[in-house]
Amino acid sequence: MTLEQIPKKDWYSILGAEPSANVSDLKQKYQKLILKYHPDKQSTDVPAGTVEECIQKFIEIDQAWKILGNEERKKQYDLQRHEDELQNMGPVDAQVHLEEMSWNEDDHSFSMNCRCGGKYSVSKDEAEAVSLVTCDTCSLIIELL
Repeated sequence: MTLEQIPKKDWYSILGAEPSANVSDLKQKYQKLILKYHPDKQSTDVPAGTVEECIQKFIEIDQAWKILGNEERKKQYDLQRHEDELQNMGPVDAQVHLEEMSWNEDDHSFSMNCRCGGKYSVSKDEAEAVSLVTCDTCSLIIELL
């Protein structure tokens, strides 16, 4: 299941976690919730609608763990979340081809000076996954083409 196929949800909030949580904390929260909402753990005297809600919650918790419990998927999800936040921040200041940016061999990243004096910086891996980059000093955004 690729991230593009997954509905846009806040997987961290489904697990009751902060985006800064490490995998160990996420696993603890997952295990606690998955036991709480597991269909076999539901009482037989609970109304049918409530059972359906618990099953849906169980499925959501499982989906959240499949994304956040896998380092590579979590990294992709975090990058997508960051890009979505950037798109909601404001308009794009410029469109730039990656070739127009300077390559820094020391930290394996591309960079470009911003008109405010700050710097746009993106690692080689991030450049393949994201299309928007923010300045490290101001709120300007560039779009990578």
